[in-house]
Amino acid sequence: MTLFHFGNCFALAYLPHLLIYKCSGLSEYSAFWKCVQAGMAYLFTQLCKMLILATFFPATEVSATHLDIVGEIMKCTVDFGDLVGIYFIMNNIPGRGDMKFMITGLGWATAELLSTRFLPLWVGARGTEFDWKYIQMSFDSNINLIQHISTAILVWLWSRSDLNKSVRPAVLTLLCIVCYKPVIVEVLVFATGLGPWTLLLVKALFTICMGLVTIKFYIGLTQSPVNSHH
Repeated sequence: MTLFHFGNCFALAYLPHLLIYKCSGLSEYSAFWKCVQAGMAYLFTQLCKMLILATFFPATEVSATHLDIVGEIMKCTVDFGDLVGIYFIMNNIPGRGDMKFMITGLGWATAELLSTRFLPLWVGARGTEFDWKYIQMSFDSNINLIQHISTAILVWLWSRSDLNKSVRPAVLTLLCIVCYKPVIVEVLVFATGLGPWTLLLVKALFTICMGLVTIKFYIGLTQSPVNSHH
């Protein structure tokens, strides 16, 4: 039973990453090592962020009755480092724009999955007692996969000089929302007391909506008359 539970959690967490790699054409593009490079960029970026957080934002005592919104906002500002890391890794990947952001988004999401979910799943999901939190963790990794690919598309769009000026503020707003998403979630949980499944559903709906808007912006750019010949 425990092995079956671990297998379910493992497949639920990792198979979507593999399917996207196989079905998006990245495997035909021989993009495996480029995805690895994107993953290494993720790890380096997280290390830099941890150093900044440890230096300028030391850990404070967490209270169940008080939420330090200003402090959390300041900490989330460090997440703009992720956008910088994504931007630089995409600039170092040759090829078409869709390959750039797919490689970066998938590599980024896979590195996050391995560094933050592998050990808890390996140790916890193989435990003697069944726990829904590992299923929730696996679902959350899929939500993050969509978010990271969407974020990579947004960074790519923002870096384009031919992006419509009327769309640029919306792209920048979405990028800011991505960075401040953790504090938005914390405020939501603190104010409403959402349960884990409800919170997961809210995160999924938000990420799907963000992904659809991002795809609309991407299609609008690639199908514009200026870019129709590319």
